[in-house]
Amino acid sequence: MTAETNHTTHPSLEVQQGMTPETVSLYGPWNLCGFTHGLRDIQIKLRVLANSAELQWDLRAIDSLDRIGALLLWQAWDNRRPHHLRLRAEHESLFRNLQQIELLPIASHWRISKINRLLARRVLALISHGYSGLTMLGQLVLDTGYIIRHPDRFPWREVSATIRSAGAQALAITALVGLLIGVVISYLLALQLEIYGAQGYIVDVLGMTVIRELGPMLAAILVAGRSGSAMTAELGVMRVTHELDALAALGVSHTVRLVLPKVIALIIVLPLLVVWTDAIALLGGMIAAQLTLGLDYQQLILGLPAAVPVINFWIGLAKGVVFGALIALTACHFGLRIQSNTQSLAAETTNAVVTSITLLILVDAVFAILFEDIGFS
Repeated sequence: MTAETNHTTHPSLEVQQGMTPETVSLYGPWNLCGFTHGLRDIQIKLRVLANSAELQWDLRAIDSLDRIGALLLWQAWDNRRPHHLRLRAEHESLFRNLQQIELLPIASHWRISKINRLLARRVLALISHGYSGLTMLGQLVLDTGYIIRHPDRFPWREVSATIRSAGAQALAITALVGLLIGVVISYLLALQLEIYGAQGYIVDVLGMTVIRELGPMLAAILVAGRSGSAMTAELGVMRVTHELDALAALGVSHTVRLVLPKVIALIIVLPLLVVWTDAIALLGGMIAAQLTLGLDYQQLILGLPAAVPVINFWIGLAKGVVFGALIALTACHFGLRIQSNTQSLAAETTNAVVTSITLLILVDAVFAILFEDIGFS
């Protein structure tokens, strides 16, 4: 069987059937340049011939052989040297190197390298976020000092607009969620306390849970998901439409006009939303307690101050202040990192919400550790 391709311009092979054992002879340039045409046909022929273990392979007539050609043959031979192989001395080192390669350690090394690259990218991204966040925070401190010296430059309208959007327009959703959470918690507590005949302690548990923990966390998470994402998207749209570049060209500081109003507004708004959420959640809890345990509203209201020390109320307000600043800073940080494309806008908005909620939980845990001995009767 004679090869169909020209021996001098393309790699080819032919089987000498009259010889014992049958010999496969290779001709032409078995290198990268030679495989520009007909590579698929060569691979098919090699795969068919390599199924026979009795064939003798003769590579002495090859014009030139490089690592690409040697690897192609090695893969056709199923990564092992044929029993009958004749080749020139200068080509021996190519197959000796391939024979020494162990595939499993290479794959393992590749996986380890991939993991290392992934970890390196994560670490670099974390460093980049930390640097950008510290830069924005430092600029915010400098601009705050400038506003204190020049109160006429204070962005009152931006603060007022943010208070309206993040505070007044969030009253309905925080009230609904607070009411439902209060009902659920009170109902579950009533079922458990009734078993032990401790129905009177529902005021203590409900009041402490809502005022110290759930009220601030619920309000903060709702604001982070609702207003924080809106702030990030707003800054992202300004980046896409080049409004941020226009402000920079006019010499207007981004932190003065965009970041500072949002931080101040949420510092004002979130403690108020915490009080609002606490009140509605306690109302829902009292309704559920009255329906399940038959407790009187007056008994619940009068017993609340004695059951929950007032310091817990101030701890909840302090959480509101810290949570508000944290949500605004995180939203603005990711908003200012958005690139001029819609994909970056969607990704960074999602990252802002997820990071805000994660940081809220971490900071709440810090509050719990710092005030573990404060506020309990």
